[in-house]
Amino acid sequence: MSTDRTAGPATPPDLLTRLAAQAAQFTASGAAPAEPRLAATVLLLRPASPGLQVYMLRRTTSMAFASGMYAFPGGSVDPADADGPPLAGPWAGRLGRPEPEAAAVVRAAVREVAEETGVTVDPDELLPWTRWITPEFEPRRYDTYFFVTPLPAGVAPADVSGEADHTEWVRPADAVARADTGEILMLPPTAVTLGELAAYGSVEAVLAGAADRDAATAILPRVEHDADGSPRLVL
Repeated sequence: MSTDRTAGPATPPDLLTRLAAQAAQFTASGAAPAEPRLAATVLLLRPASPGLQVYMLRRTTSMAFASGMYAFPGGSVDPADADGPPLAGPWAGRLGRPEPEAAAVVRAAVREVAEETGVTVDPDELLPWTRWITPEFEPRRYDTYFFVTPLPAGVAPADVSGEADHTEWVRPADAVARADTGEILMLPPTAVTLGELAAYGSVEAVLAGAADRDAATAILPRVEHDADGSPRLVL
């Protein structure tokens, strides 16, 4: 899906330059795009005064993907995620996938949150928000479903996986502002999703808004160039 939006100032100029170079090299090579791997990421939400906060982590620089970037808990769907008890809810319709694949995505979301934060979320409390596919010119690609969910009562997330060197609760608008100034780094899907959440005044409003979201249609970014040759990422 293309909405003719740009990824915004939160995308670092050096990242845009790198992406543009990758896109040009990929086009010239005539190679076929890598098959994207199914993945899930979860936005844990809690009330704040005012508004709401989302739990974020900074991936260690040793990580193969998005090293040093601020992100939400999540990861790839594993083969083991295909097994498990049946899940309630119309997941196939909400995610736009066959029921077994949709169920595996949901189980992966629950598993990744537990592995990275120690928090067990109820799959019935996971609400699909959006879906992003890594650009075709990237060698490592993911088909990622983003979910929002309230932090369960009486628990506190913590880094239990060793995949992060920093974690924090932050208001979405504050995170975007820090990314815009270069204080923190994040990939475009993270920045755009935070910008969307910033429009909501409470956790309850986000959860209500999720009902109208289209998480089945994927956003597939592409690189275009302005008249002066400057690259921009179009969504």
